[in-house]
Amino acid sequence: MHKSRHVLLAGWPVARYADSPMDLSLSPSETEFRDEVRTWLEENHPGPEPGGGLEQVMAFRSEWQRKLHEAGWAGISWPREYGGRGATLIEQAIFVGEAARQEAPSPANVLGLAMGGPVVIAHGSDEQKQRYLEPILTAEEIWCQGFSEPESGSDLASLKTKAVKDGDEWVVTGQKVWTTFAQYAKWCMLVARTDPEAPKHKGLTYFLLDMKQPAVEAKPLVQITGEGEFNEVFINEARIPDENVVGGVGNGWSVAITTLMNERAGLAFGAIAQIANSIKRLTRLARETRVNGHSAAEEPQIRQAIAQLQIEAETMRLNAYRGLTKTMQSGIPGPEGSLGKWQWADINQRITELALEIEGAYAPLERGSEHAVADGTWQYGFLRSRANSIEGGTTDILRNIIAERVLGLPRLR
Repeated sequence: MHKSRHVLLAGWPVARYADSPMDLSLSPSETEFRDEVRTWLEENHPGPEPGGGLEQVMAFRSEWQRKLHEAGWAGISWPREYGGRGATLIEQAIFVGEAARQEAPSPANVLGLAMGGPVVIAHGSDEQKQRYLEPILTAEEIWCQGFSEPESGSDLASLKTKAVKDGDEWVVTGQKVWTTFAQYAKWCMLVARTDPEAPKHKGLTYFLLDMKQPAVEAKPLVQITGEGEFNEVFINEARIPDENVVGGVGNGWSVAITTLMNERAGLAFGAIAQIANSIKRLTRLARETRVNGHSAAEEPQIRQAIAQLQIEAETMRLNAYRGLTKTMQSGIPGPEGSLGKWQWADINQRITELALEIEGAYAPLERGSEHAVADGTWQYGFLRSRANSIEGGTTDILRNIIAERVLGLPRLR
């Protein structure tokens, strides 16, 4: 009998094969890779992100991404011939887990690195690869995702933004919404309807839209945190050259699915480490907060709530291994990635809710109040986490994907 090969990704085993028993160890080359990642991040960590708003944060992240690129860490999963490192899936997971464990900043061009580049590599022409990939890696050109619309959020195939052929160009009119960092983006991964007579999944085309032309306007949507991370994008007869079609006219649905699968697959191991960090901070908060003369961690309901979060985080971790194993077997990210995103959103929201419960009656007060007991970190986290169950696919839609495409349950409609 062959041993099942599992590896520890920043301390977490990942199944490589389905046989048993399990071998919970890194190979020598993977251990060397993990140590290289860990050492480089420790020596080059730029510190916490600056305050003062998104402009400063994006400038900070752009500089960090340039440093990553110079060291060969940006686009780690991309093939070497396209400027990446050609890392294996296990090496990718090691890197993402280590970066999250050390709370390294996000790169500025996260959508370009995780989604735009892989889509161009998978579906783009040689000319498109030559033109677009390097500026993604260097953060010279930021990318955003133009999928959701006011009446076509989770039902992507019902979108109404239309593109009409005009010579060697396409004229595009419509509106997108929840477009992350659109105000900074040079290129938008845009899906538009090019054949209104075709079935809704068949009449779509995937474009690269130049966001800097006058016919495109991005208006930030101010969130409950006070930030404008998400945007509405208004497109009024914008021009897209024919060479900016990715994957061929009418093939937009399959290209979009590649984008979404890469997005959700890329979340898993970074999300696991982020959740682990948050639970550690939550446990520390409970130990340090006094309730009726003793630590909040001694309260049975608080202990039980933290234990439940730990259990669910472990479940999320094990499901991520299952998803990675499936990807290694098939060579492409599958629908299992939707489960990790759903679990992350749910767990993260409940972590922040419990933190405010532990901080007590004065938790909602602003910093500077004579009664305030908090520094605002958990308050910001609580407000920002409201978006977790919407961004990257709503939880309700993710449940449908898991039910139908993973569990094989019948469709409701």
